[in-house]
Amino acid sequence: MSAMNAFYAQSGGVTAVINATACGVIETARKHKKRIANVYAGHNGIIGALTEDMIDTNRESARTIAALKHTPGGAFGSARYKMKGFDENRAEYERLIEVFKAHNIGYFFYNGGNDSMDTALKVSQISKRLGFPVTCLGIPKTVDNDLPVTDNCPGFGSVAKYVAVSTKEAALDVLSMAKTSTKVFILEVMGRHAGWIAAAGGLAGSGAQGEPPHIILFPEIPFNKRAFLKRVRECVQQHDYCVIVVSEGARYANGRFLAEAGTIDAFGHAQLGGVAPVVASMIRDKLGYKFHYALADYLQRSARHIASATDVKQAYAVGQAAVKMALAGETAVMPVIKRVSDDPYRWKIEKAALARIANKEKMLPRRYISKDGFSITRACRRYLEPLIRGEDYPPYINGLPNYVTLKSVPVSKKLNTRFVV
Repeated sequence: MSAMNAFYAQSGGVTAVINATACGVIETARKHKKRIANVYAGHNGIIGALTEDMIDTNRESARTIAALKHTPGGAFGSARYKMKGFDENRAEYERLIEVFKAHNIGYFFYNGGNDSMDTALKVSQISKRLGFPVTCLGIPKTVDNDLPVTDNCPGFGSVAKYVAVSTKEAALDVLSMAKTSTKVFILEVMGRHAGWIAAAGGLAGSGAQGEPPHIILFPEIPFNKRAFLKRVRECVQQHDYCVIVVSEGARYANGRFLAEAGTIDAFGHAQLGGVAPVVASMIRDKLGYKFHYALADYLQRSARHIASATDVKQAYAVGQAAVKMALAGETAVMPVIKRVSDDPYRWKIEKAALARIANKEKMLPRRYISKDGFSITRACRRYLEPLIRGEDYPPYINGLPNYVTLKSVPVSKKLNTRFVV
């Protein structure tokens, strides 16, 4: 069987370790030149395939590809782009297969979250329907940690570590002035529907009474303003200060987000404003405490300098496994992480059908949240702790991380027609 090319694309919000997955895909493919001639990367995700705007990874040195492992961001460009169903937009799929045919692309590796797994599944099915079967593998990536089947998602462990460390350090800062100045500190973290990242803030302390964070607001627990303010007052009275971690997806019992902005993103999701200032305003208006708040925002998902070693290893491993699964004849599957044991922490890679994952979300289990809804349980701590373990520092030059920049040599176009997305 003659060698074909592969197409790799990054999708959605990036992580501190998504490039480690790209490294795993490309380095593994390079070891199988008889089967995979080259890996073309989509410039700005799958949009790069639709517009025939692809990057030739063969033009990057082995050293450069290896350096992706410690470089944050999306090296090839990512995008939030939702491919609709075949009947809704046949032209998109016909264009995608036209590009794949023109460039002899027989493998498609899509590195993303829930919606991306749906796209990989659709391309697998529709490519057969259009007479050019493509081997399609989804590769997990999401800081939200909300993909089902897999124990955890590459990208989450590093965000969890960042949030836990930031909560711990900020708490010490506030404590030092609690008697005379700031009483409340609020850290807003990502997590639209699932509270995994917010839960990670709970690792800042040992779980002992009075240790920060004193309050965590999860999307899974309906927000009760009266109960919340009562807890803040009690905390300040007992400990002189209160540290709060709040998920951007915190919502009322009727499902409305505390900080819904009134607009939607490319995937049809409600865009969220800042929930931290909303919560801070409640505290100011009802309790009168001096406060400060911070939005972790992109900092939490780009902080490669404090990445979890476990996360880096797993991110590389799923990329490596995807290529091996494709070469073994697997399609419409995703490499998943299976936890073998907590202590010592051991894990392995297995496979799962994309149909079990696409467009599905894994929420934080209720048993991981305390009865009062404001903190994490021991079970949650056992789950989270191994995921933030280990350090994998990037190389430094003149005091700053030395991140790689690609040549990004474009693949020559072969089609005369343009496609507008």
